[in-house]
Amino acid sequence: MYVLIAAAGQGKRMGHDRNKLLLTLQGQPILAWTLARVLHAQPKWVGVMAQPADWPAIQTILTHLAPPLPVDIIPGGDTRQASVWNGLQALPPAADTVLIHDGARCLASPALFHRCQAALSTAIGVIAAIPVKDTIKVVPNPPVIAQTPERAHLWAAQTPQGFQVTILKACHAQALAQQWQVTDDAALLERCQYPVQVVLGEDTNLKITTPPDLLIAQALLNHGL
Repeated sequence: MYVLIAAAGQGKRMGHDRNKLLLTLQGQPILAWTLARVLHAQPKWVGVMAQPADWPAIQTILTHLAPPLPVDIIPGGDTRQASVWNGLQALPPAADTVLIHDGARCLASPALFHRCQAALSTAIGVIAAIPVKDTIKVVPNPPVIAQTPERAHLWAAQTPQGFQVTILKACHAQALAQQWQVTDDAALLERCQYPVQVVLGEDTNLKITTPPDLLIAQALLNHGL
């Protein structure tokens, strides 16, 4: 298992002027929780894409975690897509599959990483996802609703997302050449006409984006998650 962690964001929606992954959750940076979950899954290699300004703080986290394997810190890009491209270039030559995980999803279980990795034995691409619980409205011109999609067909995407490395690199290269912008790597494979398989995710695998998310994560940890 080879894992790339996207950690190059700025945390604007969190209301801070620094990387939200360096904010504390029960006394530890959010990224420390994420790394601990990833490392518990016993990967062969881990790479963290981050902005150079955050590297000293990440090195401090790694010193405290004392991981059983070296963790490479990779320059982050201006977008998540650019960061993943940088991470793909840093993969060890032996990596034929890769799991990509958002650093802000600090509560993903090690078992979820193993389920995604196992699915790659027969799939080109996989994503963790869960069925949506809310009714979704399409509102292209607020405040008027244009459509209400059938909820039974809607899933909320999570990470990790896993891919065959050769195909993912080719899709990223095509995106660069044609200036595509996507919000996750699954969308990139979809655009290149490759099938992406869903692996059942976890309700507790929330992405910490806003201050209320931090409170929810705190509550989940207080209950022993």
